[in-house]
This record gives sequence, structure tokens and C-alpha cells, in this order.
Amino acid sequence: QVEVLESGGGLVQTGGSLRLSCVASGSIVGTFPMAWFRQAPGKEREWVANLNRYDTSSYADSVKGRFTVSRNKWKNTGYLQMINLKPDDTAAYFCRIDVGGQEFWGQGTQVTVSS
Repeated sequence: QVEVLESGGGLVQTGGSLRLSCVASGSIVGTFPMAWFRQAPGKEREWVANLNRYDTSSYADSVKGRFTVSRNKWKNTGYLQMINLKPDDTAAYFCRIDVGGQEFWGQGTQVTVSS
């Protein structure tokens, strides 16, 4: 079985920074695709960023230039570095990894950006 755990959320002011972590554990071999999503209150979950198994990244337009996704493959850990945060970035952030054709989600970490 595979487990995913996000951390690093918190309360920051507009313009601040946070780095979210996504730790994967369990039956994992090799480098896995990873994605970050977020869900604000009353809104649908939206895709934020991808990092494929070749470490090619892609981003939603709303975060491009401010967010950076990366990984430490030796630790099965992914990161989402967020700078210049805005109140619209307030949401629960979720990590999803793809292992063996299955998707595994974490329970999320809350990011709140005050104006």
C-alpha cells in the first residue's frame, strides 16, 4: 500500500512564501508522477502543478512564475515552493502520486493568505 502525507501549510501574509512537502511511503519503486491540487471553500478542486517521472514540470496559469514543483527522489518527497502568495491562493493543498497505474492522495494541508 502507498501513503501520501502533505505538510508545510500555514498562515502567511500577502507576498509571503511557503514550501509544501509531499512524502510518499510504502510500495514505491522508481520515480513517480506527482501533481498538486488545491481546493478553496465552496469551490471545486483545481489542478496546480505537475511533475512527471522525467522531472518535467507544468503549471496552471494562475500560479506560473510563482510556484515551483520539485522532488527529492531519494526521499520519495515532493515539494511545492510558493512565493508571492496572494489571498486567492488560500485553499487546502493536496498531493497526488501515480504508482503502478493507481492514484494516491494525501489528506491535504491548509494554506491561508491574509490580505
